[in-house]
Amino acid sequence: MDAKTCMEKLKLVGVLSFATVDSKGNPQIRCISAIHFDNDNLYFFTARGKNFCQELLENGKVQILAYTRFKEMIRLSAKAVPAPDSEQEEKINRIFSEQPYLANVYPGDTRKIGIIFEVRNAEIEYFNLGVNPIFRESYILGAGTISEKGYCIADNCIGCGKCQRSCPQRCIVQGKPYHIQQEHCLHCGSCYENCPVKAVQKRGGK
Repeated sequence: MDAKTCMEKLKLVGVLSFATVDSKGNPQIRCISAIHFDNDNLYFFTARGKNFCQELLENGKVQILAYTRFKEMIRLSAKAVPAPDSEQEEKINRIFSEQPYLANVYPGDTRKIGIIFEVRNAEIEYFNLGVNPIFRESYILGAGTISEKGYCIADNCIGCGKCQRSCPQRCIVQGKPYHIQQEHCLHCGSCYENCPVKAVQKRGGK
């Protein structure tokens, strides 16, 4: 798996969930299919008067989520920005040609109320629940960065094995200290709660 393959899977899913936070701190989510993929970039259409547009213009932070029929979750954490003015009309027309139903929503010149946002840089998280053990990995799109999540085991591990026995995915390997196989970890926190000496720590300091 890699970033390019994840983007191809997003194309196949078609309708993606976009999450933002409004001015009052309330989470908001929309399902959007007015999307165009171009090389490593993702473009999407919304109307300038929508709250969704205002939330994006305020800080641009967005998470984009897809779930495939193979029990795969793909999540992009990114900043969406308006596409350059010189590309707006072309990208709007491209999305309308790829999604003919949009002509019923915004007939004729009414599509001019729309704006195209683009995502060029993102953290991509891939999570497959359809295999055993589960598989997860993170990738970079453009100049995105990867944030550490989950748990690790520090050197004060006493080797009691309680973390290993409590792990639902059996992804903890015996050693000095014990080691968590990050690509199979659920991030459930069972090892964290069962360690008697607090050797299990959250990655990223959170």
